[in-house]
Amino acid sequence: MSTQHGDPGHGDSPAAWTAVIVMLLGIAAGTVAFFLHQAWLVWVCVGIVVVGALLGFILSKAGYGVNGPRFKPKAHDSGA
Repeated sequence: MSTQHGDPGHGDSPAAWTAVIVMLLGIAAGTVAFFLHQAWLVWVCVGIVVVGALLGFILSKAGYGVNGPRFKPKAHDSGA
């Protein structure tokens, strides 16, 4: 059992946001293509989702992930 209680970062980084946006666009376009019975376009959108996941991984390894040297976290307001 781990005793580490630090903030994991929750994926709030350029790498995570880029991956999520690309995959979300692929899923949305794939849903429309499925509705319109365009099987070839559904498979293209599946490829876009895979590219989005790879893009997030590559950007994370390039330093744009939560603990990467090129990522500067923003100070969060407590809201109180």
